[in-house]
Amino acid sequence: MIEKIGFMQGRLSPIVNGKIQAFPWHTWQQEIKVAKNIDINIMEWTLDQECLYDNPLMTESGQTEIMSICNQYAFSIPSLTGDCFMQAPFWKASNNDQCDRLKCDFKAIAESCGKIGIEFIVVPLVDGGCLENAQQENSLVEFLLEEENRFREIDVRVIFESDFHPLELKRFISRLPFGTFGINYDTGNSASLGLNPFEEFEAFGDRILNVHLKDRILGGASVPIGQGNVDFNNVFSLLESCHYDANYILQTARARDGQHAKLLSKYKKYFQNWNN
Repeated sequence: MIEKIGFMQGRLSPIVNGKIQAFPWHTWQQEIKVAKNIDINIMEWTLDQECLYDNPLMTESGQTEIMSICNQYAFSIPSLTGDCFMQAPFWKASNNDQCDRLKCDFKAIAESCGKIGIEFIVVPLVDGGCLENAQQENSLVEFLLEEENRFREIDVRVIFESDFHPLELKRFISRLPFGTFGINYDTGNSASLGLNPFEEFEAFGDRILNVHLKDRILGGASVPIGQGNVDFNNVFSLLESCHYDANYILQTARARDGQHAKLLSKYKKYFQNWNN
């Protein structure tokens, strides 16, 4: 049985501008109530670069409201996916001023997470955020090492998705200390890239701190669970062998009929009752 199943913020809201994932400005409070109605009490926050400092996470009044709703519904937000880091990665900034501004954004996000108890910041090193050369990687690593003590003080950990092959990801994460930094394992992304789960877990299984659950076809997009190339039997067995006991976040394909709560409830029960 798989416990600690949550969902990616936005998956219980109407699709925004055709995007599979975006912050649900008008429905974020309602999502928590809907989630409780389908017996889900864990959510991963999403954060976009556009209107970054207007996001409730980034304002004092918003933080108060988030904590109030979570207390009211016995709800938990242990992690955040920083789509903003794909949309505006400081390690790809065109000049020093832009780089410094985006680094300040990163630090402000971490501080906000610390204030409301979000422990994990997921940094997607994919698509617009992918590391293309050693200079970009060094810029990212050097900044993170400079901020490590502050991350520890505020109880925040930075974890990464990437398009690296297993040994490259092992090499990258080995540059960053255990505890404060780790890996977010995304089942669908790995399947889409054609990666071998056994090679992945051998390389970095001990650094996995959060898991995204979705299905994707080889070289393609997200599809309904069971219609893609993810070998969930092997993945869950490997996670068990690593003694993984943290959260599983549903980042699944959207409901084609708009019945997002119904579909998410189905997937939650499907994984909750999984038995290797």
